[in-house]
Parts: sequence; C-alpha cells; structure tokens
Amino acid sequence: MTRLRRFRTGCGSTAGCLTSTLRRGSGPIDPYCGVASVTEAWVRIEGWLRRGAPRSAAILAGPATRESILAAEDEMGMALPSELLESLLSHDGLTEWAGFLPEATPLSLKEIVEQYLMRMDVADHVDGFTVHSPNTESWWNELWIPFADNGGGDLQVIDQRPGPQRGRLGLASHTDAADFEDAWPSLTAYLTAVADALEHGGAVGVWRPVTEEGALRWELAR
Repeated sequence: MTRLRRFRTGCGSTAGCLTSTLRRGSGPIDPYCGVASVTEAWVRIEGWLRRGAPRSAAILAGPATRESILAAEDEMGMALPSELLESLLSHDGLTEWAGFLPEATPLSLKEIVEQYLMRMDVADHVDGFTVHSPNTESWWNELWIPFADNGGGDLQVIDQRPGPQRGRLGLASHTDAADFEDAWPSLTAYLTAVADALEHGGAVGVWRPVTEEGALRWELAR
C-alpha cells in the first residue's frame, strides 16, 4: 500500500480534549469533556434499549481503551475523527453482529482498522481513488473513515475531506462509486435521530424501529 500517510482529522473542543487526554498517557479518558453530543445520544439509546430491547442492550461492547485507540491511529496513519472517538469511548462496536442501527452495524476499532487498510490496499490496485464519469465520487478515498458495515460489504463512512461537508456520513459501496446524496451531516445528527425515533416514535430516513422478543431491529417505513 503506497498512499497511506498521517492525517489530522480531529477538530473542535471535543477533539482537542479527547486528543490531549489520549496523548498525556495518564488518567482516565473522559468522553464528556468538551461537547459530548455523540456520547449523549448513546446514553439515550442505551437507556431505551435497557427498557425496551434488553437483548440488544446486552450486545453493546464496552469502551475502547486508550492504548487500542493510539495503536489504531498509528496503524492507519491518522487521528480518528472526534465524533468517532466519542462513539468508540462509549461502545467499541458490538459483541455480535446484529441489525442494531437502521443503516449499518457499528464496527469495533479493530474492524475499523481492518476495513480501512483493506480498502486502501484494494483501491491502489483497481484505480479506486479516481472519480470515473459519470460518477461524482470515487470508489474509495483516504479520508473516508469506516463507522459501520451493512452486512453486504458496503461501509457507512465519515467523510473527513476539508470543506463545509466535512464530517458527513455516506455509503462506500463495495462494487460501485460511493454515495453521499442522502448523507447525514454528522454522526451526532445520525445517532440523535436514532435516539429520537426510539424515544418518541417515527423513522430514521426510510427505517423505523421495531422490537421482537426483546431485540431491536429496523424495517422499511411504510
């Protein structure tokens, strides 16, 4: 793999707080430092799951560790986005695969690294970094950070390219060009929409939550 190099992707007060805590190498990581919107959304989701879908609540993994985050950043050659750090410091993915969120299942830190490095390697060999007409996006970009997997090989990614849409969520297909047409503006916005749908009813995009035998799943809204 030839394109991998170190990027800085974090920004804002939360990123500065989390990053400085990670780099100090001592003391607990506080996911509530700065603005903790992702953390707050996870707290709401967890609370609802404990009450309404305990089987799903039971498969939430614990938080990622300081050491594992730093090792992952070194392996990927970049600092993780601040919102993704917040999410990983709440839950390092799931203990087993499930249709837990409406669009894709959150990845563990280990899976994020594996998926990122695999995409970087494949893109190098198939001209996957180039935008081919009539597409408006490439197959992969070195500043797309995996967040979740839809189970079919497509990744929900956080777009860290500079500009006003930085931080949006899109879908990186395993066969076609990526799609940001219906992108959530941020991971915070997406997880907050999930929490709202669970607590108050309604849909997240085209998906609505249903429970069955104590487990949460999502189905197309009619």
